[in-house]
Amino acid sequence: MPIRFRIRWVPLCATLVVAAAGIALGQWQTRRAEEKLATQHRIEARAKEAPLQALPPEGEADVAEFRHVLLEGEFIPQWTVYLENRPHEGAVGFHVLTAFKIAGSQRAVMVARGWAPRDATDRARVPQPPLAQGATRIDGVLRRDAGHVLQLGQADAPKPGAILQNLDVAALAAASGLPLSAYVVEQRMPSPGIDDGLARDWPAPSLGIDRHRAYALQWYALAAMAIVFFLVTGFRRGRNDKS
Repeated sequence: MPIRFRIRWVPLCATLVVAAAGIALGQWQTRRAEEKLATQHRIEARAKEAPLQALPPEGEADVAEFRHVLLEGEFIPQWTVYLENRPHEGAVGFHVLTAFKIAGSQRAVMVARGWAPRDATDRARVPQPPLAQGATRIDGVLRRDAGHVLQLGQADAPKPGAILQNLDVAALAAASGLPLSAYVVEQRMPSPGIDDGLARDWPAPSLGIDRHRAYALQWYALAAMAIVFFLVTGFRRGRNDKS
């Protein structure tokens, strides 16, 4: 018994368009996943490199971010700010950042010292974890910024002890008069001799590799479904014509 297949040009063209779009978008998502996987490998490789003893030049974040740094200098306690809406293990709190003047340099950098819980009874009260006085050494990881959360309304001008949603380094440099680097250093451990009680299990950057792969699979599935639907309906039309 011959098998009949009837082609209609409009469904054929629609199928080709949908299949081509699905394959193209699936390939794009696959490439994005591969690019981010390469980024993850770079992050892991940089973590194993010898630590930097000074901040790299500005504008080199693409090659310097996630490098281990060891810096000598002195904290500037009055320029401590608190980034709110930073949860940790289900609790609300702040990331505590303090300006750090680098020894033998005109540059300063904001050091993310760690996470502290928010006062449940007084939201305006900020934590005051102990801070190294005088010359000290910090052990940290270099980041291009302090991360961002959704900004509601106009940001307030930075000031000592300010509670901020996001860190605007340029605005803070203008307010403080400090020659702040655009980088931020995430401190890995307290300064020597200081027990500040801050949490420092910094969240890993979200690269979304699995999400891109899932999207690619969905687009490929859409292309396959369009082709299968066209074939099934074509055979049905051929069978009906025979009848």
